Amino acid sequence: MKAQAIKKRNSSFKGVNGGSVAVDVVIHTFLITLVLIMAFPFYNMLIISFAKYADVARGNLYLWPKSIELTNYKIIFADNKLGDAFKTSLFNVLFGTALSMTVTTMAGYAFSKKTLPGRRWILTIFLITMYFSGGLIPWYLVLLDLGLVDSLFVMTLPSCLSVFNMVLMFNYFKTVPESLEESARIEGAGDFRILLMIVIPVSLPVVATIALFYAVGFWNEWFTAMITIQKNTQYTPLQLLLRRIVIEATLDLGNEMANQFRAQNINIYKVGMQMASVTVATVPILVVYPFVQKYFTKGIMLGAIKM
Repeated sequence: MKAQAIKKRNSSFKGVNGGSVAVDVVIHTFLITLVLIMAFPFYNMLIISFAKYADVARGNLYLWPKSIELTNYKIIFADNKLGDAFKTSLFNVLFGTALSMTVTTMAGYAFSKKTLPGRRWILTIFLITMYFSGGLIPWYLVLLDLGLVDSLFVMTLPSCLSVFNMVLMFNYFKTVPESLEESARIEGAGDFRILLMIVIPVSLPVVATIALFYAVGFWNEWFTAMITIQKNTQYTPLQLLLRRIVIEATLDLGNEMANQFRAQNINIYKVGMQMASVTVATVPILVVYPFVQKYFTKGIMLGAIKM
C-alpha cells in the first residue's frame, strides 16, 4: 500500500510523456514567449497600417488599435505602379517556380542514377558553382549578351536552377526503392513516365519543400531587378518597389487618390504607408506557407542525407 501511494504521488508530478510538470510549464512558457516576441513585429506592422495618423503620431506604444481606417491601403492600391509590380512578382512566382521545379526535378532524377556517364564529374562542376561565381560585372555582361536586360524574364531564367535544391532533390530520389522503377520498366514505362507517375508522387514532401523555397525566393526577388531593370520600369517587382518605399522613400504620392486626401486636409502618414506596403508584400506568402508546412520538415530531413 505504501509503495502504491508513493508511486501515485510521483505520477502526479509527471507531465507529458512522463516528464516533470514543472519542466513542461517552463518549456511551454518559454515557447509561448518566443512566439509572442516573433509575432509582435508583424502585429505592430498590421495595426499601424490601419491606424489613423493622429493616433500613431503621438508616439505612444501602440498595442491595441484605437481606430481603423483604410487610407494607406486606398493610396497604395490606387497607384498604378503597385499593380504593375504585383503582376510582375506574381508572374515571377508562377512561371519561375514552375520552370525551376521542372529543371531541378529532371536534374535531380538524372543525378540520382549511378549509371549516368560522368555523373561525379558533372556533379562536381555543379557543386563548384555553389561556392564560386564569376562576379557581378561578368554576370551582367552575360545577361546583356543574352538580351535579358530590361526583360521580364531576367528574374526567372538565369536563376531557374539552385544547386542546393537540386542536391536535396536527388538525395531524396535516391531513397526511392529501385523495385518501384524496375516494375514500371517491366511494364514498358520510360524514364519520363517513371519520373512523373512514380517518383514524383512518392516524393511529395521534398517536392513541396523545394517548391516553397523557389516561390519564396522569386517573391522576394529585388536585387536582380535593381541591377537590370532600368528602362522598362513596368517590370519592377513588388519587393523592389517596397524597398524604395521603405528605405529610399521615393513612392510617388501624386496619384488621384492621394490628391483627393490632400484636398480634404487628410494627413498622409509615411510610416503608415510603409507598414501597409510591407503588409501587402508579406501576406500572400504567409497565406501559402501553411498549405505546405506539413511537408517542410519531412522533406528537409529525408533529403539531407549523405551523397
